[in-house]
Amino acid sequence: MLLATAIRELRSILNNRRLGELSDSTAGRENGGKWTRKEILGHLIDSASNNHHRFVRAQFEPGFAMPGYKQSEWVAANQYGDRPWSELVALWSSYNRHLLFLMERVPGNRLANLCKIGDGDPVTLEFLMTDYVDHLKHHLDQILAG
Repeated sequence: MLLATAIRELRSILNNRRLGELSDSTAGRENGGKWTRKEILGHLIDSASNNHHRFVRAQFEPGFAMPGYKQSEWVAANQYGDRPWSELVALWSSYNRHLLFLMERVPGNRLANLCKIGDGDPVTLEFLMTDYVDHLKHHLDQILAG
């Protein structure tokens, strides 16, 4: 996926109000996976936080490297299941509007900067950004299914 496509898709996702239509009780129930909808959205908030660092630092730090993060531990530590759904949706939406703003303004000559996350092979900043949107779409589908 090209970055321009990812930006359009993220903008479209953020303009969709379906997340806000779920009730707090529905969002807190098991969803057939390891996490509730609240916890999945919490995971997406954690992903936004981690990727925010990546998107900014990879622009300016040659040979940028950052550890991965322990997703389940982050979700557990943040106790997303105990938060009101409306607050989680607002935080997720705000954070992603900021990331969209950032993605739209990254200088083109920095998109090829290489980044190493955890034990993975180096990838470009552009790949990190497009992969972020793909990851987000996957988990939103889980939240909105059923």
